[in-house]
Amino acid sequence: MSLRPTTRTFAKIQWSGYLYVLPALAVLAAFILWPTIYSLLLSVQRWDFLSEARPFVGLQNYQSLLESSEFRNSLRVTLIFVGASVPARIVLALALAHLVLKETRLNRVLRGVYFLPVVSSSVAISLSWRWLFNTDAGLVNAVIQALGGPAVPWLINPTSALWAVVIVAVWQQLGYDIVLFIAGLKAIPQEYIDAARIDGAHGGQVFRFITIPLLSPTTFFVLIISVIGSFQVFSIVNVMTGGGPALGTDVLVNLLYRRAFIFFDIGRASALAVLLLLILLGLTYIQFRFLGRRVHYG
Repeated sequence: MSLRPTTRTFAKIQWSGYLYVLPALAVLAAFILWPTIYSLLLSVQRWDFLSEARPFVGLQNYQSLLESSEFRNSLRVTLIFVGASVPARIVLALALAHLVLKETRLNRVLRGVYFLPVVSSSVAISLSWRWLFNTDAGLVNAVIQALGGPAVPWLINPTSALWAVVIVAVWQQLGYDIVLFIAGLKAIPQEYIDAARIDGAHGGQVFRFITIPLLSPTTFFVLIISVIGSFQVFSIVNVMTGGGPALGTDVLVNLLYRRAFIFFDIGRASALAVLLLLILLGLTYIQFRFLGRRVHYG
């Protein structure tokens, strides 16, 4: 009797595999795929969230949104936020990951301290930092004045308010990036570093010509998720500034929230959600197209 598996056996194994992943696929379909499709449908309709009438308006929501000054302002603010926060996250996370790389008791404690904001409530963090950035009674200005500097109107001036949001966003997500960089640094074979030192390379040269190239997969991944996460920032902005002052921190998701749940303009809000998705897809493609080829996998 032949012990070779038959085609029918392979078919059973294949279908059993689909059954195992079915719960995960169902969750993805319910909470990602269907909301995306539904938002696309709402973006070509006019709906005020309360009435049953949903007249079809085609691309009118997109046109009015692209022509509005508040959308252009939100896009500008978001791009500034992304351009400031993403490089800061990568540089600071890599530097701190180097500092806590060795397996010591102190470094384990520091890793936990750095990661604590990641698992903390964004609302609680934002409320705490709003008090810290208070112009008259905040701890940040108290330290600045103690060092001889002037008080900064952190949450009153549009420019300084945006930088305050950047600081909080970088601080909250820094621990997650540190963990990723620690994993990437530990994955670099020690033999490469030892060989470079034997050849006379000093610490800076080892870091530039060995560590950076071999760490490029981790850096590229951190870059992708940082850009996507920065475009989706909301709770910090909503709690700390509400998009103000003078719309100086009115990022795209905050504009989406205001359109949907304050003005009940569901059609435009859905159009904005679709545009945000297209922007993220476009940026991700550009990063893979022009930066992915520079990634060294071993």
